Amino acid sequence: MAKPKHAPTGTPALVALAAAGVAHTAHPYDHDPASTVGYGLEAAEVLGIPPEQVYKTLMTVVDGTLTVAVVPVTGKLDLKALAQAAGGKKATMADPAAAERATGYVVGGISPIGQKSAHPTVIDETIWLFDTVYVSGGRRGLDVELAPDDLARLTAATVADIARD
Repeated sequence: MAKPKHAPTGTPALVALAAAGVAHTAHPYDHDPASTVGYGLEAAEVLGIPPEQVYKTLMTVVDGTLTVAVVPVTGKLDLKALAQAAGGKKATMADPAAAERATGYVVGGISPIGQKSAHPTVIDETIWLFDTVYVSGGRRGLDVELAPDDLARLTAATVADIARD
């Protein structure tokens, strides 16, 4: 059997972005396992971009349903606001091992794009403050820059006020 001529390569996030024809820029960097600032803040620092423009992907459980929350790395997720935005009553953080199994990514490299199966997704409304935002590209040491509209559309996300300082 012949191989496809231009099979997409890279992480599932990069493959999904290419398959959807979404304009994006991959920003690989050398992840320092000894870093104590957190993956997103490390990315902002190494890439020289404002940390407010970098978003972290958090796996949560809203009323028993695995749900993706995307918030600025400079803030915290408001679980109560997330539950409300997702149409539920209670949200908790997902077990890291369950998050890895469900997404196909490792903690610190979970992307909201290209997960093993689609999960309800809620993105903080601050994405509209920027022409482009940065999210994990699917592994530690890789961020992807894309337009907020494309991120929301590709993840079929609800956009709501779910982050707190």
